[in-house]
This record gives sequence, structure tokens and C-alpha cells, in this order.
Amino acid sequence: MRVIGIDPGYAIVGWGVVDYVGNRFAPVGYGAVLTDKDTPFEQRLAEIYEGVQDILRRYQPQALSLEKLFYQHNQTTVIGVAEARGVILLAAAQAGVPVYEYTPMQVKQAVTGYGKAVKRQIQEMTRTLLKLPAIPKPDDTADALAMAVTHCHCSRSQLLGTAPR
Repeated sequence: MRVIGIDPGYAIVGWGVVDYVGNRFAPVGYGAVLTDKDTPFEQRLAEIYEGVQDILRRYQPQALSLEKLFYQHNQTTVIGVAEARGVILLAAAQAGVPVYEYTPMQVKQAVTGYGKAVKRQIQEMTRTLLKLPAIPKPDDTADALAMAVTHCHCSRSQLLGTAPR
């Protein structure tokens, strides 16, 4: 199974593609779609959409794993991230890639086995599982790979009856 994990944002959209066969992980590609803060917001959304479309076309994933949106402290930020998620969801729908969403706690549990793990523990375990020489940068890319790993670990239950999104 080939899974793309995406860490949504509007300045940085981390992405990571992982193959998962026989309980073994193989990183296929990873990186980030970057937008400039001085670019008009609607153009940034277009750049995110086009970047994600290109990645989906290039890697042909069978599933997209995306972090569920949760409100933290800055209402302006959460709205912008929600809008970026919207263009990511549109790109996935147009590519025919089913979307699966996971909470931060589900990611922590799936990757480390501990629902209260800190970011560094998740990143290090992701690096170990994927046999990477270092934790990918920016952090959003490492987080996206963790999203992909999460779906791989959870896909068995997904196949047994839990529908996407």
C-alpha cells in the first residue's frame, strides 16, 4: 500500500509518501510545499493546490492521511489552515484518493505506542521506522511522514469496515 501523509498549513505543507508492505515501511519521497508570506492568500492556496496535485500525480498514493483540524490559540491561524485543508481535500478528491483523518493523539499512539508522546519522540520513532539517517526538515515534513505511518498502522481496522473521512 502506498500512503501519502500531509501536515496541512498555509506557509508550509509537509508531505511524505510511504510504501507499506508486509509490515515493512519504505520511504518513497518527502518534502514540503512552501508559500511566501508576502503572496496574496488566495494565490498561496492556489500554490498549495497545484503542489499537492503534482505530488499526487507523481506518486499515485492509494490513501491520503491528514491531521484532523483542532483549535489551539489563534483563531486567524485555524481558519487559514482550514482553508488550506480544503484545497488539499479538493486535490485528493479530484485525484480519486480516499482521505483518512487522525487526531494528534491517534498519531502519537500509532507511531510511539504512547498517546502523550512529545513531538521529538514521534519524529525520532518515525525516523527509526523509516530507517532515515536524520529527522526530515522542516518539522512539517517529519509530521507528514508520521501521518503516513499512522495510516499504515491503522489501515487494517480501516479495511475491516471504517470508511474514509
